[in-house]
Amino acid sequence: MSAPSDNQTYDPRAVEARAQQHWEAADAYRVTETPDKKSFYACSMLPYPSGKLHMGHVRNYTINDMLSRYLRMNGYNVLMPMGWDAFGLPAENAALKNKVPPAAWTYDNIAYMKKQMKAMGLAIDWSREIATCQPAYYKWNQWLFIKMLEAGICERRTQTVNWDPVDQTVLANEQVIDGRGWRSGALVEKREIPGYYLNITNYAEELLGAVANPEDKNYLSGWPERVRLMQENWIGKSEGVRFAFSHDITGADGQKINNGQLWVFTTRADTIMGVTFCAVAPEHPLAAHAATLKPELQAFIAECQSGGTTEAELATQEKKGQPTGLFVTHPLTGAQVEVWIGNYVLMSYGDGAVMGVPAHDERDFAFAQKYGIEIKQVIQAEGKPFSLDAWADWYGDKQQGVCVNSGVLDGLAHKDAVNKVAELLIAQGVG
Repeated sequence: MSAPSDNQTYDPRAVEARAQQHWEAADAYRVTETPDKKSFYACSMLPYPSGKLHMGHVRNYTINDMLSRYLRMNGYNVLMPMGWDAFGLPAENAALKNKVPPAAWTYDNIAYMKKQMKAMGLAIDWSREIATCQPAYYKWNQWLFIKMLEAGICERRTQTVNWDPVDQTVLANEQVIDGRGWRSGALVEKREIPGYYLNITNYAEELLGAVANPEDKNYLSGWPERVRLMQENWIGKSEGVRFAFSHDITGADGQKINNGQLWVFTTRADTIMGVTFCAVAPEHPLAAHAATLKPELQAFIAECQSGGTTEAELATQEKKGQPTGLFVTHPLTGAQVEVWIGNYVLMSYGDGAVMGVPAHDERDFAFAQKYGIEIKQVIQAEGKPFSLDAWADWYGDKQQGVCVNSGVLDGLAHKDAVNKVAELLIAQGVG
């Protein structure tokens, strides 16, 4: 490629155009397999073809480009591919707004954004370009999904989801901002919708080992501690006891709801003797049944369904509840325990119900104080007074204290008490 002579006026556009023509003619960034070189796959996130690149694109692809060039200079055979994450509602919405076919809108945008990327001089091997809306690509998505379904890695089930009534689609928790859809701004609803879900809990131990155990062969040793901690929290493994409160509550069909059992999961089974209420999610079958008996509950359930949908949002919002007038039976004492509907209970966590132990759970303590529910102490730490007036951190600390006011559990520390409770529940066939 010839350079301009000294007496010519510098025209950057002309120089760049000649450089780009030279790169394209030489097919400078085409990559082929080379066994005698180390390989490196430098793939950035595929952009959505929204119409134009923005500075975020420029930043990310420039970083990847610099990495690719550096590694090439150090003898690596580097593949830097590019593609387009081209499925989704933006194309449909844009097509409706502009009265053009979604495919035309999508491919026009791809052409323009590709032109912008070439103008940046990115070291992309365009011979490997893909678009996820092409049948040649998504047929492999479908093939992989079917294989996962056959292997039991995913399954179809009904679950509570975030529903955007304007975009008419399900939203991830991260796409709900202050209770509204991130794109449409519509108030998000909670709906029970059948869908396909990945059984990631089957791989919790394997995933945890990779982020929490330095001896694990897959340990993420090069990752910052804060990132590994974020991953550990996302996996969210909880160890505890799942058991049922029995009941005789029947539905419209005359059958006991959920076979006459209200299942809960707890990490504090040692406090089971302190249960003074149970709370269910607004979407729970018992909540729906209670609303048929007490119509005023319907408004509360509707209010809950327009609120936060993530654990983080529920943790910061005001805890609200309504008594259902329904009662379940404590599995160890036989006492009648009232069922409440709580806006802080997630249907997607466990069985959508929790046992309420106000004396030893800070959230339950505040809830009980607000609604005048009994607070029963069942853990005592030596030398520390217990008061119903204000919460103290030791009330919920499982490392301090032993069971009191708990019959056969009295005097047992946390681990021994949990094991004893599990033994008793298993013997009754409810845990």
